[in-house]
Amino acid sequence: MGLEKSLFLFSLLVLVLGWVQPSLGGESRESSADKFKRQHMDTEGPSKSSPTYCNQMMKRQGMTKGSCKPVNTFVHEPLEDVQAICSQGQVTCKNGRNNCHKSSSTLRITDCRLKGSSKYPNCDYTTTDSQKHIIIACDGNPYVPVHFDASV
Repeated sequence: MGLEKSLFLFSLLVLVLGWVQPSLGGESRESSADKFKRQHMDTEGPSKSSPTYCNQMMKRQGMTKGSCKPVNTFVHEPLEDVQAICSQGQVTCKNGRNNCHKSSSTLRITDCRLKGSSKYPNCDYTTTDSQKHIIIACDGNPYVPVHFDASV
């Protein structure tokens, strides 16, 4: 009887650990490419210029959790067009690495900048729409955008 009870308890333990263990590590790690898409891609963009666009998007995309991200840029072009930049003009990144690429044409973007008086948890951003070239870092196989470096 002792062996049956031990096997039952062991089976129960395995079942419980199999259910609980995945949540012990928190959320699954987001890849650099997925993080780039979440933080910088909004293919639709604002239907019309809206002063609250950045406040809404920064919150919705998780960039105001725990602190206010000071600066962010959203790109309003198809993901395929942004991924194609990885095969365009190679330039040196701000951090000195050589995996950055500059878009050959201008793209529709929105820059979000935290207002100086703004403090977490009430993150308040200025919204600036423009058409600029962008510089992104690419990595991986396939070679995809992983970091927004600048707009020029």
